[in-house]
Amino acid sequence: MSQAGFHGIYPMLYSFFAADGRPDRAAMRRQVEACIAQGVHGIAFGGLASECNKLATAERRELMTWVAEDVAGRVPVSFTIAENSIDGQAAMAALSADLGADWMVLQPPPVRGATEAELVAFYGAVAERSPLPVGIQNAPEYIGIGVSNAGFAELNRRHPNVSILKAEGPATYIAGLQEQTGGVFTIFNGRNGLELTDNFRAGCAGMIPGVDACDRQVAIYELFREGREDEADADYARLLPLLLFLMIGIDHLLCYGKRLTARRLDLGPVHDRTPALPPTPFGLAVLERWSRDLAPF
Repeated sequence: MSQAGFHGIYPMLYSFFAADGRPDRAAMRRQVEACIAQGVHGIAFGGLASECNKLATAERRELMTWVAEDVAGRVPVSFTIAENSIDGQAAMAALSADLGADWMVLQPPPVRGATEAELVAFYGAVAERSPLPVGIQNAPEYIGIGVSNAGFAELNRRHPNVSILKAEGPATYIAGLQEQTGGVFTIFNGRNGLELTDNFRAGCAGMIPGVDACDRQVAIYELFREGREDEADADYARLLPLLLFLMIGIDHLLCYGKRLTARRLDLGPVHDRTPALPPTPFGLAVLERWSRDLAPF
């Protein structure tokens, strides 16, 4: 259990679209219900796997409202905020609190040349206006910009409500992050659950994977928490080929992970919001091979 009390598997919801291109209300509700039925420890929305870069601000607000309505307080909710300005992120923080979210995650503004001092100041300005515990997504591999471990320690020193990190890196990075920030952060990792059990050993309180195999990841987490590490490792090893295939890249995950999730939810065809990576017959065959033992949700 983390210092903040947040822990476990928080699947990042996909944004499903209807044939007319609008967000699909029924599919989003079905996704939330399936996740909760699988025993997830929380629900996340608004990150890279939610296609935050393809959603208008009004759509983000709409989808956040749907998620909050459907979860209805049954598990904690974390919203990732991807607005590009301090005022925009502060407004989304206020909305997150109004909707009953438990914590939030800030993405950096899309300015690759920003200095670390500027990023720390940006996050701090939002944190000062946030009514919720604040997390930071550190994903330089995917977003192109990030903060050092020393920078995070300084950010927490100035703004103690910045107490959660959503890292996107190997377990070795997590171990160093935990050590060099003095254990002041509750740390989650993403990367769709790669290195699942080693992330827990490195100090992660939980993981934020995709929805596609969240049931298996919940079971692995519970085994690990019970001290049955060998069983957890064995189950993770069986799941690893699928996770490796899905996590070739974010666009790849959105193409194949969303289709696997739709298959398990019995949603019918996936309607991509373009531009999007199209599936190939070979890619779908690989997906089928490594996911054939995953039953419907």
